[in-house]
Amino acid sequence: MTDIIVCALQSPLDGDSPEQNRAQFAQQIAEAGSADVFVLPEMFATGFALSGKSIAEPESGPSLQWMQAMAKQHNAAITGSLAIQIGEDCFNRMYWVTPDGIEYYDKRHLFRMAGEHKRYAAGDKRKIITWRGLRFLLQVCYDLRFPVFSRNFQTDPCGDYDVILYVACWPDLRRRAWQQLLPARAIENQAYVIGVNRSGEDSRGNTFTGDSAIHDFLGEPLALAETEPRKTLRAALSPRALEKFREQFPVGLDADHFEIH
Repeated sequence: MTDIIVCALQSPLDGDSPEQNRAQFAQQIAEAGSADVFVLPEMFATGFALSGKSIAEPESGPSLQWMQAMAKQHNAAITGSLAIQIGEDCFNRMYWVTPDGIEYYDKRHLFRMAGEHKRYAAGDKRKIITWRGLRFLLQVCYDLRFPVFSRNFQTDPCGDYDVILYVACWPDLRRRAWQQLLPARAIENQAYVIGVNRSGEDSRGNTFTGDSAIHDFLGEPLALAETEPRKTLRAALSPRALEKFREQFPVGLDADHFEIH
């Protein structure tokens, strides 16, 4: 089985210029070289904003069109979230775009402490996507704090998925939680974990240190961006190594099974 090359793109975001943000990520993607997956932060076109309707794009808006163009140009999957308006509702929607199509996950856990649950509609289901031999679970920011929702081994003792992707606008005020929970999710789910966070400062004065990271299924770091404002992480994910470890240490056979409502 061939290794999958994943690139995680950490960058500041300009809340007033989606065009500039897209251009910056286009440059990072071009400079990164060939890869199978490029992961962008949460609301990569605007930065996280509570005024969803003021920044939201339609389903076929310019940022999604840009993702389609990037996927085709680089023959890769491009993923990251956008504020999307559908009727009267706004969703924090994580798109997964390939040269052949579009899939998405709507953020389930909305950040109550900032009132996100009053301004956005929540998703109601998990999304797992198979791409080039690995299965990816899509997650957004605050989802990281809810291990039940990301629990592996619910339908298959060998694993429902192989990689968890967390895209985020996670402030440095809660930096330690981000740094600790990413490897924890990797260990408990025997899965690679990729966390991509923005850097810089937003219009409300929140600062973001970044700390984007790629961890293997043992929780060991494969790549760390730390506090560099603009950084592209690159790592090879091995389906064979993951399969071998799960065979040697089959915790999935003893996993608890439950339903999420």
